[in-house]
Amino acid sequence: GMLLALLGWGSSCVTTFLPLWKNLNLDLNELEVWNMGLWQVCITQEEGVVECQAHGSFLALPPELRISRLLMCLSNGLGLLGCLLAALGLEGWRTCEDKPGRKQRLLLAGGVTLGMAGITTLVPISWVAYNTVLDFWDETVPDIVPRWEFGEATFLGWFAGAFLAAGGLLLACSARST
Repeated sequence: GMLLALLGWGSSCVTTFLPLWKNLNLDLNELEVWNMGLWQVCITQEEGVVECQAHGSFLALPPELRISRLLMCLSNGLGLLGCLLAALGLEGWRTCEDKPGRKQRLLLAGGVTLGMAGITTLVPISWVAYNTVLDFWDETVPDIVPRWEFGEATFLGWFAGAFLAAGGLLLACSARST
């Protein structure tokens, strides 16, 4: 459970800062690929040159990106807190050995916190993916206009949320009384 939680937390942190949440490949200029993340937009050219620019204004962002920024930062904080709480409650640590009930409560609290971190990772990833699908299949936009598609960070975020939730569930279940 702890290994899954650490893997999920690390993946969630990487997902937060990767500019690969959405990809746009222009048919008119196949030499450029646009990538959008929570914090910046990058253009990758055929020669391998990557140019990134931060989003101009927080308020100018679409609502799903504004809220996703907040939720992903909250998820990273909850993941760190959950890993620390769960680590203190593990059998291998010498903390609270005189009070086994406290170790179980720490492990349970860490598992629940990691589960919440998993949910706060899955919600923004899924919301951005949902809006990407809606925009992709929007019939009011002419077919000639390029459309955003899922980026690699979307899939990494889904795995991160699943790992955090599964790790938290395993740790919370292992906190049962012996």
